[in-house]
Amino acid sequence: MRLVADVGGTNTRIALYDPALDEYRSLRTYINREFAQLADIIGQWLTSLPEAAPEVCCMAIAAPPSTDRVVMSNMNWSFSCRELANHFGFKKLRRLNDFEANGYALPHLAEHERLQMYPGQAGQAGRLATVGPGTGLGGAFLTWFDGVPHSFACEPGHTGLSPGTALELDLFRLLLPRYGNLYAELLVSGPGLARLQQALGELRGEAAQQLDPAEISRRALTGEDELCVLALETFCALLGSVCGDFLLANGSYGGLYLAGGIVPNIIPFMASTPFLQRMIEKGAMRDTLAGVPVYAITTSQPGLVGAAHAPL
Repeated sequence: MRLVADVGGTNTRIALYDPALDEYRSLRTYINREFAQLADIIGQWLTSLPEAAPEVCCMAIAAPPSTDRVVMSNMNWSFSCRELANHFGFKKLRRLNDFEANGYALPHLAEHERLQMYPGQAGQAGRLATVGPGTGLGGAFLTWFDGVPHSFACEPGHTGLSPGTALELDLFRLLLPRYGNLYAELLVSGPGLARLQQALGELRGEAAQQLDPAEISRRALTGEDELCVLALETFCALLGSVCGDFLLANGSYGGLYLAGGIVPNIIPFMASTPFLQRMIEKGAMRDTLAGVPVYAITTSQPGLVGAAHAPL
């Protein structure tokens, strides 16, 4: 039995995971800004727990990897994992980066928690990878040593980005003087989609409306706004390039899992874009990448699944 938590920049989800039944109980979602610190949320959850408190805890936290002290990226929370364990009497406590947790979740996703986008080669062996465009662009890969899974958080969002078409070359010429460095999540993320829409409007000599990423996606999916369609197509193409580079960089050919809130809403649209072509067209590695199956993670809480199954 273990307390599992998914601590994001906005919400914290906590549940009791029962490995004997593979069941999550007493799942609660808390709004972080209503609490001064994470310990207050854990304390409130434990108070409401209708059964014995667990002695084991594993948490997925949206913060850079660290040893003991966690400093969250999008909140003013900072805490010591050792002090937290002592305070609540946890005999074991493991803290994961959010994408590290996503990596541990991959072998345990049920069929209804993932959707196959491209079949690849059935039974292809190898490491698994996850990439997630959202507020930024995170990633991780999962491999096994002596049968024990190990997930490694990575930063694909800060790797370099290069143009793959004449239109993208024009985009880069426009944006490079402004930003100096065109790294992946500058354009392949929620804010990046908004940047693409604005920049493409400039290239076309149009006064583009200031739209948030969700509205750009909505207009693209309905086909009502040609500029939004072009922006989302370009986003998908660049995402494909980033994913192909990420798979090659860490040798993950067993499967690619797309995480985050953007991809599950645009799956049919992605099928009509160059996403897959851009992912696999990597010279001599084309056939290898063409064999990689691609999935979209559709569950809203892969962090909890990863926290439930990560080795302690």
